[in-house]
Amino acid sequence: MGPGATAPGPIRHYGDTLGLMSEAKSLLEAVDLLADRFRSMPQSRLLGAVPGYPSRAAAGLALARRLAGAALTAAGERPRELPEAGPFAVGDQLAVAAHELAAVADGEALDEALVAVRAVAELVG
Repeated sequence: MGPGATAPGPIRHYGDTLGLMSEAKSLLEAVDLLADRFRSMPQSRLLGAVPGYPSRAAAGLALARRLAGAALTAAGERPRELPEAGPFAVGDQLAVAAHELAAVADGEALDEALVAVRAVAELVG
C-alpha cells in the first residue's frame, strides 16, 4: 500500500444478496420482454383500450410511473410523476424505471414490481 492508503474494512453482508440478485434478474427479464412488446406494437394496438385503461400505452405508462415511484422511494427520495412522453415512449419508460428500481429496491419491492409487470403483460396481450 502506498502512503495515505488504508487497509480495506471488514466484509459486510447485506441480507440475502443472491436472492435479491435473483429477484432483480427476474424483474428485469420480465420488464425487458414487456418493454420490447410495447416498442414493437403498431400505433393502433398501443392506442387500443384494455380493461381499466383507455389504451395499452396508458396501462404501460401507469406501470412505469409505479415502478419509478417505487425506485425513488427506495432511494429515499420523494416520488415525482413520470411525464407522459407519448405512446411510442412507453417501452423505454418501462425499461428505465424497472432498471432504476432493480438497482435500489429490496426483495419485497422487487416482488411487488414483478407481480405488477406480469399483470400488465397479461392485460396488454
